[in-house]
Amino acid sequence: MPPQAPARSMSTGEAVQGCDRRTWIGRAAATVAAGPLALAGSACARRDDGTLRFWAMGREGEVATELLQGFARERPDIRVRIEQLPWSAAHEKLLTAFAGDVLPDVAQLGNTWLAEFVALGALEPLDARAAGPEGVPAADHFDGIWQTHRLDGRLWALPWYVDTRLLFYRRDLLAQAGFDAPPRDWASWVTMLKALTRRDGDSQRWGVLLPLNEYDPLVALALQQGDPLLREDGRYGNFRSPGFRRAWDFVRTLFAQGLAMPATNTEIANLWNEFARGTFSFYISGPWQIGEFRRRLPPAMQSAWATAPLPGPEGPGASIAGGASLGVFAGSRRKDEAWALLRYLTRPDVQQRFHAMTGNLPARRSAWDSPALRADVPSQAFRAQLERVRPVPQVPQWERIATEMRLVLELVVRGRMPPEGALAELDARVDRLLEKRRWMLDRAA
Repeated sequence: MPPQAPARSMSTGEAVQGCDRRTWIGRAAATVAAGPLALAGSACARRDDGTLRFWAMGREGEVATELLQGFARERPDIRVRIEQLPWSAAHEKLLTAFAGDVLPDVAQLGNTWLAEFVALGALEPLDARAAGPEGVPAADHFDGIWQTHRLDGRLWALPWYVDTRLLFYRRDLLAQAGFDAPPRDWASWVTMLKALTRRDGDSQRWGVLLPLNEYDPLVALALQQGDPLLREDGRYGNFRSPGFRRAWDFVRTLFAQGLAMPATNTEIANLWNEFARGTFSFYISGPWQIGEFRRRLPPAMQSAWATAPLPGPEGPGASIAGGASLGVFAGSRRKDEAWALLRYLTRPDVQQRFHAMTGNLPARRSAWDSPALRADVPSQAFRAQLERVRPVPQVPQWERIATEMRLVLELVVRGRMPPEGALAELDARVDRLLEKRRWMLDRAA
């Protein structure tokens, strides 16, 4: 893929009317990323029928129509057309729409996608609106989550719902082993894992499941360290740093000592059945699992599991600042109406209704004051963890980088790559992924 020049972000007054050179540069980047696309000359003419177009993904798209009934009553002057996209196709669909200049006015975005769309010049900066009289208070958001929406000192989207990773665990098995509370640091966690790991005849019980096809557990533990995952403004990997090596060695040792189950999720017939059987006692996952555990575990097991924030090297640790965002696209001709929609969807009372409909965790601290959330003990562990979340590196290549982290770890765990030199190999792989970024940053400077 040949390097491209960086596309400049467009301001409010630069709504795309035609196809100037900057626009075609950005669309060329999207074409390469999304695959072959037919860019007809007429694609540069944006249609405007007076309707605000809103793209939402997955379950959020299913409930958006009901959620926006209140908006329709409050703002009958704004017509909103909701288009639902599956998460599996959403990223490519957005890039294709950018290349053809047919992006909607507003869209739901994974917050790890923001760096890519900022680099393409596709998003409208929101600083002035957020700080204005009809803005949103940054202090009512979790700091780590809010920072994922700020790149190069500017605000590019608003958090819609939040996500992170923490421990799901069998508190009954922990109590049987003599522990009355979940771990607070790595040392106490290892002690518990050793007590819980054993073989019963032909049955092996592991302390923890860290699926080898998921990068989130390793990334979360690595974010607890002081060293950044990338160095020199995201130009190079930093995986041989002392901080990352500490997290890497900790995870690798869990597998080497037989404390972590060496399997992917696809190698487990039914994760919830195995959790109920005690095949593993700890599992790092996200908030959607609360609903899954309540639906899939038998009634007798409902008091046997719990959630807890992640332990860190010397105490409670950080985790990933994840979730979904709402962005306004720079080419929209209805930015005032789009901002009104963002403000409505991120209001605390609307966030509470959204949580009741989907189980997604509210992005606003004040929304957590609802009686339903205060009474939900598993969710309160996420509330505590959200005060200790950190952004992943804000580079467009992040998901490919995280995948390489996972692949190298799996090769080491399965004995297909020697531990010595694994981090040098990971740095080399990531440096190749960042080659275009270095080229662009050097020329931008």
